Amino acid sequence: MDVVFTHCAGLDVHKKSITAYRIVPDPTGHVVEGLTELQKVGTLTIELLALADWLTEAGVTHVAIESTGEYWKPVYNLLEGTFEVVLVNAAHVKNVPGRKTDKADARWLAKLMRYGLLQASFIPPAGQRDLRDLTRYRTKLVQERSREVNRIQGVLERANIKLASVASDIMGVSARAMLHAVIAGRAAPATIAALAQGRLRKKLPVLEQALTGVVRAHHQRLLAIQLAHIDFLDEQIEVLSTEITRCVADLDGSVGGASPGEVASIPAPSATPELTLTRATTLLDTIPGVNQRGAEMLIAEWGIDMARFESAGRLAAWSGVAPGNDESAGKQRAGTTRKGNRVLRAGLTQLAHAAVRTKDTYLSAFYHRIAARRGKKRAIMAVAHAIVVSAFYMLTRNEPYRALGATYFDKRQREHTVDRLARRLEHLGYEVHLELRSATA
Repeated sequence: MDVVFTHCAGLDVHKKSITAYRIVPDPTGHVVEGLTELQKVGTLTIELLALADWLTEAGVTHVAIESTGEYWKPVYNLLEGTFEVVLVNAAHVKNVPGRKTDKADARWLAKLMRYGLLQASFIPPAGQRDLRDLTRYRTKLVQERSREVNRIQGVLERANIKLASVASDIMGVSARAMLHAVIAGRAAPATIAALAQGRLRKKLPVLEQALTGVVRAHHQRLLAIQLAHIDFLDEQIEVLSTEITRCVADLDGSVGGASPGEVASIPAPSATPELTLTRATTLLDTIPGVNQRGAEMLIAEWGIDMARFESAGRLAAWSGVAPGNDESAGKQRAGTTRKGNRVLRAGLTQLAHAAVRTKDTYLSAFYHRIAARRGKKRAIMAVAHAIVVSAFYMLTRNEPYRALGATYFDKRQREHTVDRLARRLEHLGYEVHLELRSATA
């Protein structure tokens, strides 16, 4: 086997220590495998800088890192730009069972790196990593807000107030006004119910009964604290959304902006706009179920260069929404879905739930078609997979979403659909006479 990298190293990274193993050619030529050296260092910044110097003095050019969790990030931050750093999946480089040690792992990584047998994980550039941090943190705050709303619901239940049974959103304008009235100590349920607005006013009698409870000062204090927390979270989410918009604009400017002294070319009015992060967000927003926040989350995780994933199938597998394969001895067994990017998988699942609630769309029809045969959970995952495939081709071709329509599956096999429905009517005792109204219908 030909040597690919002559100066390389393998790093087995843990929380408090790093085991490093470097391989360099033997200048005398006596040792075919090359000269090797093992070193164990800590993870403080000064120790990581010393590790970088130790690798540089030997002329190391390629470094393979194996790590769990996020312990690889401090190492990557200091080695990026100086070496060709490859982050590998620990499941792809398992050593022989029973012989696993940190030293053996580092040695095995260096050998695999030397012969080019490692597959690098996708590490986005620094700007996209910053954008990813912002979108992920915003997702955490949105989830925390939902938990806080559930806590408010719990307090209302303990106070015998059934507001959620009448109002669909206890954080709506009318419901918030009623909650503030409860906190202020207005005892008359009719007075509180009179704060309802819009269509909720049609339910005043039921609303008055739902607001009749046993509210104590303890409940009022809890509700006040929780509403203040929700207001704070709303402010932070808005700040993060503004920061995400600014970050996207900065990344677009750094990629597609004209250099100083260069006049930016003005595209023709009929030409397709250049694919930027802002343009990609607008394109993904056209997918049913995907809103502005969802599009920003997808762009932060994927980027806009789909060439790195090569195909829609690999993108779906990396996103964690691809079906798993488990075949042995010619038998196909049930394979679980790959883990992939867990943050992206959770976000795509939420977008899929939003897509199936849309009316007269292909994704909604696709969900009901799969759910009837395979169940709701598999159907949601299938919709998430369909969103990823659509997004891959949209970003590759720089074009918006093309809606196939809710009747796509019926029109694809028109004769079978007509025959099936006709048989169902005949089984109910009806006599069916078919007539083709139009050849293009």
